[in-house]
Amino acid sequence: MPDTLARRLGYSFRDPELLNRALTHAGANAARSNERLEFLGDRVLALVVSETLYRRYQEEDEGALTRRVHSLVRWEACAKVGEAIGLWDHLILTRSEAVGGRARGPIVGSACEAVIAALYLDGGMDAARAFIERWWEPMFADPSADTRDAKTRLQEWAQGRGRDAGAPVYTLKDQAGPDHAPRFVVEVRVSGFDPATGEGGSKRQAEQDAAARLLSLVGQ
Repeated sequence: MPDTLARRLGYSFRDPELLNRALTHAGANAARSNERLEFLGDRVLALVVSETLYRRYQEEDEGALTRRVHSLVRWEACAKVGEAIGLWDHLILTRSEAVGGRARGPIVGSACEAVIAALYLDGGMDAARAFIERWWEPMFADPSADTRDAKTRLQEWAQGRGRDAGAPVYTLKDQAGPDHAPRFVVEVRVSGFDPATGEGGSKRQAEQDAAARLLSLVGQ
């Protein structure tokens, strides 16, 4: 494992193959991909985030805590952390994926979840928790953070512009790739504005990506 990545993870793996698998996208090696680790890492992340928020925000009710959890475990938050630790440079990808493009965010986010699972399997919950608490700290500490997902924010922004804007309309433009690594492309339109296109490993993920991109285009 490169020294820079080791320092940012704050952990030295006893079984380096676990990390190697966490960094391997399904398109590059379906048999040794990070998909199963991603599944586990999502659950480990949700538990640590839920536990941390439960302790920090003792005055908030279940609904408020649930919104915070959703905002901190979705792929956008994972991608933000993945970019901060330079994960992209260490991923094992196909040549086309390595170009980056619109799918970079979901790929990095998924790999970050897989890395959390690798930490958990190699070093137990303490290793996973230390990583999450270190890199999610800015998001934990910001009580004013917008906990709505991108689709919800776009919906509310469009509604706030009055009847003429209408609701966002999502259209599936393309679906490609093998069953183990599908790729969805979705376009979102709001009347009176240029459309935006997003990508993801699921239709829902692509819709969220498209909504985030349109919000960015309109300065939100």
